[in-house]
Parts: sequence; structure tokens; C-alpha cells
Amino acid sequence: MSLSLSIAERLTRARGDLRMGVPVVLCGSGEAALVVAVEALDAARLADLHGFGQPVLAITAWRAETLKARAYDSDLARIMPPADADLAWLRSVADPADDLRTPMKGPLQSLRDGSADLSRAAIALAKSAHLLPAALLVPIQNALNLAAENGLTLLTLEDIAPALAALPPMDEVVSARVPLAASNAGRVHIFRPDDGGEEHYAIEIGRPDRAQPVLTRLHSACFTGDVLGSLKCDCGPQLRAALQQMGEEGAGVLLYLNQEGRGIGLANKLRAYSLQDQGFDTVEANHRLGFEDDERDFRIGAQILRKMGFSAIRLLTNNPRKLAMMESCGLHVVERVPLRVGQTAQNESYLATKAAKSGHLL
Repeated sequence: MSLSLSIAERLTRARGDLRMGVPVVLCGSGEAALVVAVEALDAARLADLHGFGQPVLAITAWRAETLKARAYDSDLARIMPPADADLAWLRSVADPADDLRTPMKGPLQSLRDGSADLSRAAIALAKSAHLLPAALLVPIQNALNLAAENGLTLLTLEDIAPALAALPPMDEVVSARVPLAASNAGRVHIFRPDDGGEEHYAIEIGRPDRAQPVLTRLHSACFTGDVLGSLKCDCGPQLRAALQQMGEEGAGVLLYLNQEGRGIGLANKLRAYSLQDQGFDTVEANHRLGFEDDERDFRIGAQILRKMGFSAIRLLTNNPRKLAMMESCGLHVVERVPLRVGQTAQNESYLATKAAKSGHLL
């Protein structure tokens, strides 16, 4: 009997390992490396890794631009740490929290020869674990034996690249009637991906006709705005206004997608907030952390809508990207319904940045 793990199972295990500071073995392009996320690394583990050889620090091109490091690989930079680089130095390169206080980290020496495939996969793994996109890689030999002897998760580029790019199948787990302030005829559906990832929710108002375009909102989870009533964003007011409009019309579907902080996770969102307090706008803060403007995957919403039997929608949004993504996923957007609520003195510049840099129709 075989108990070998699928790529989805190994990916889920690898994300957990990285969050705990446990190395993962990556193989491909004729090479192999031990990979750890810098954010979760401790001094003892760093000392152990040095016993295997010279590490390389992989950061995204956005982070490299902030640090004035050469990104010879276009989308990332492979940095050779100096001989005396300790944990504090590695974290200062990965995390921009103290950039303004200690802006000089280098000069940083970037590699320009050899393949960057392992580094690219390591950064993608760190992102998928909602960690800072900075990874330390130590080249190794006999990867299979090393992984087996130490109980480490092993991934190959052949497996990981398509698995990270693909949208995992998602099935409905359960649904139940939930009377809401916006409508007594509320029903909550729970959808769970088969890769062990985060669940997503569909709040159905009334009994929408599957043969007609349904009023729809794709709402990304925002703990600070939706739960705490933060004034830094307009998420909470948008959530409540969308449900209210659906209640008034008697039908609608609000998808509550667990993609906090534009897909970078709550911890990284709060890091971005700290950078905004230093004077950077929301896009600049994401870039300094090493992320894209928006890391969310709206294909999740399209998959859920199709699972629920919808093929045409009236989309409550100010974000043209959502319109394009729904159409590309085979959902016909018959109307964009504006959702302009929640402007405050505290989020005025945030909304202006979304309009100017992210194309939001505000």
C-alpha cells in the first residue's frame, strides 16, 4: 500500500513548514536547495544552514528596487549575503520596517549567472504562506536522501509551478439559513478548496433566479474594516451597503473571499499600514514589502458563482479588474453597479491612490 502524498498535500505541508521556520527541499533545473522563509528563520536554524554551504537570499524585483539591488532575473534578485551576515541583516533586507531609519543595507551583490527557477519558486511559496516574499536558499546534494533522513517536505519545480498557478477545485461543504439585518431571507454557503487552503463564503439573499443576471459583490475579507470599523479603508461600508442593496432588491449574492489585504494576509497588511504611517501610499507600501499592487485571485469568485448555477451577473464594484476577470472566466457581466460609500477624512488619500494607480472608478 502506498501512502505517498499528492502535490496539493505536499504544498500545504510546505506552507506550514515555512511558517514554522522549517526548511523545505526544492529540486529542479538540475539543482536542489534547502529553502527557508526569512521571516520565520531563527539564529539556530541559520547556523545549521551555514553548515550545508553558502546561502543565497531571494527577494522580489520590487524589494530589490527599494534596496537599489540589481534584479538581473527581471522579476527577482538573488543576493549574496556578506560573510558576516547575521539574522538581523537578513531580516533588514526582507522587511522594510526600518528602511527609513537604516536605509543602507549594502552594497548588495546580485547573482546574474545560473538559473533563478528555484528562487522564483521559493518566493512564490513564501507568498502563498502569507509570509514576506524573501527566502534563503542553500544549494545541496543528494536532495532525496536529505529530505527523507530529516523528514523534510520535498517539492519539484515540475510539480510546484503548475500547482501554484492553478485554481484548486472548490466544493460546497454546507449551507444554512441565516437571518441578516439586511434581509431575513439570508443563506450562507461555505466553499472549501481541495488543497487545504482557506474557505470562502457566499451570502445568498432571497432566491435569485439562476436564469437571470444576479446582483453580485466580490468582497475580499478585511478584518480591520469589516469587523473593527477601521476608517483607513472603505471595506466595511461597502460590505454593508452591498448587502443592504441586495436586501432592498430582494435577491443577490455576496462572495466573502478570504484574501485579506489584497491577498497578502493580515500581518503583511498591517506592515503596509505601518509603512503608510511613514508617508508611503498603499501601492508604494506593497512594493516596498516586495508584493505586487494586488495579489488577489478573483477566479475564486467566478468558480463559486458557477458552482451556484450563475452565468450572468450585475457586479457591484468600482474595480475594472474584477469585470475583466469575471468575463475571462466565462461569466457575463451585464452591468457594473457603482458602490461609492465609506469615504472618510482618514481614507481620502487611500481612495485617491486606488483611483490614480489602480484604476478604480471613484
